[in-house]
Amino acid sequence: MSIDFEIPAEAKAIREKVRKFVHDECIPAEMELDTKPLAEVLAPLRKKARAQGLWCPFVPKEYGGMGLGPLANALVQMELGESMLGALSMNTQGPDDASMMTILAHGTEYQKEKFLKPLLNGEKRICFSMTEKAAGADATGMQTTAVKDGNENYILNGEKWFSSSASVADLALVMAKTDPNAPRHKQYSTFIVELPNPGYRIKRNVANMAIEGPHDDVIHGGHSEIEIKDLKVPADNLLGGEGNGFNMGQHRLAYGRLRHGMHNVAKAQRALDMAAAHVTKRSTFGQLLADRQAVQFMLADCASELYIGRLMLLHIAYKAEKGLDIRQENSIAKIFHAHMVHKVIDTAIQLHGALGFSQDTPLAKWYTQVRSQRLVDGPDEVHKWKIGKNVIKAFREHGTTASAAGGDLL
Repeated sequence: MSIDFEIPAEAKAIREKVRKFVHDECIPAEMELDTKPLAEVLAPLRKKARAQGLWCPFVPKEYGGMGLGPLANALVQMELGESMLGALSMNTQGPDDASMMTILAHGTEYQKEKFLKPLLNGEKRICFSMTEKAAGADATGMQTTAVKDGNENYILNGEKWFSSSASVADLALVMAKTDPNAPRHKQYSTFIVELPNPGYRIKRNVANMAIEGPHDDVIHGGHSEIEIKDLKVPADNLLGGEGNGFNMGQHRLAYGRLRHGMHNVAKAQRALDMAAAHVTKRSTFGQLLADRQAVQFMLADCASELYIGRLMLLHIAYKAEKGLDIRQENSIAKIFHAHMVHKVIDTAIQLHGALGFSQDTPLAKWYTQVRSQRLVDGPDEVHKWKIGKNVIKAFREHGTTASAAGGDLL
């Protein structure tokens, strides 16, 4: 019996359609951002995308999306990440995408109609406020509280840190502690908050090492530090019931990690293409760079990393299609792709020489941006800790680490 690695024809066709859209429409449109407001560039892109049926890839058709399963969506996301406008053009950008999926899975009919519908239509954006300074990567350390005020409202107090896209969001998913006496993972609940709101005050967008372009503050929305003071939230805005905030948040972050990996593959592919284009036309000391063995070895290392990265994501998508547990593979892939994209872009910069070090290409900007991938959605150390614990557990239970180290892939 053979293992079938064939991608279904329908999924291939969707991938090719998205790839063509990204290269024909999104990447050329990036140049327009130097002289035009983002809205003037993005609106026509979105109109073209919707006309071609390219909208909300992961969302069921009955809600206006493409209805793609995990495999086809992975193929699409691995194309969209080549352009900073790719995901935005099809309304599948983070952090909105994972929050839309959360409301779709756990929201009431009222919440879907009032909050999800405008998100799916691309009329509003949403952020996710979970992380806090005091807690960091340990979500169970958050201190923001939500206290019931009779039967109508919850009153939230606390602070949030690095809430991505908060400054451009119309809605926020805010996680807070509703029952300090419950088991650790059942203490937290999630609330949908309409913005702006005086109880949800953005103190600042935290400056970081990433090189930013003229519209990055709108495209990415920054990473906000937020004060939550006497924030009144209607009980009808409680998402998924009390005590379920932590588990919903982990599922939400799990998709975010995969989406980051998918976009990292796309960004790394574009960086490698740029490097290949440069070395095939650049000569030094009377010889093309492409003809030098050292350069060929550098390109080979990048191609190998990309090959491994793609296989990881496709295997995880396969397991997701089958409803299998992907937690171990997700953590492994999260770490791998964060390092892979950094390495490939670094190599592309090296092959471009001083040009790569300059800001005349997007490589330097990408380099400063992708460094965050080893921190967001759980830092390397947390995921390695989880992976290592699973390796030890597998050995203790089965006398081998195979099931936790890829030896039992299915």
